[in-house]
Amino acid sequence: MPPYVAVVGAGEASAEEIATAEEAGRLLAERGAVLVCGGLGGVMEAACRGAKSAGGATVGILPGRDRTAANEWVDVAIATGLGEARNALVVRAADVLIAVGGGYGTLSEIALALKGGTPVVGIGSWELAGRPRREARDARQAVELALG
Repeated sequence: MPPYVAVVGAGEASAEEIATAEEAGRLLAERGAVLVCGGLGGVMEAACRGAKSAGGATVGILPGRDRTAANEWVDVAIATGLGEARNALVVRAADVLIAVGGGYGTLSEIALALKGGTPVVGIGSWELAGRPRREARDARQAVELALG
């Protein structure tokens, strides 16, 4: 069974975060991982695009009830109708989480992952005092830390 890796971050991300997420998605696919994300734009879309460029599989867990809202690089779109609460499903579906930048939604995913014992690797993301999160300098290091 391949590892499932969630790549999370802002729906409205910087150009640098987009490039980092796309590279992370590509590298994860090259290592045989299944990419899990929130299925929409920004970091999520970039990670999916990167994974698909390397022939990888992508899963988007959507906040709304419309599967067609998923970005075009999502293979399996899961419409939840749960809004931001779907962040818990993104985290629970993954063996490890890579956070690229991010806003409050990303913070919630990091917190849920840490609370549930899912390892978290951050790239320019939230720092939580006293929490076991690893920081990576770039996508390559993040994937290495995530997959070991």
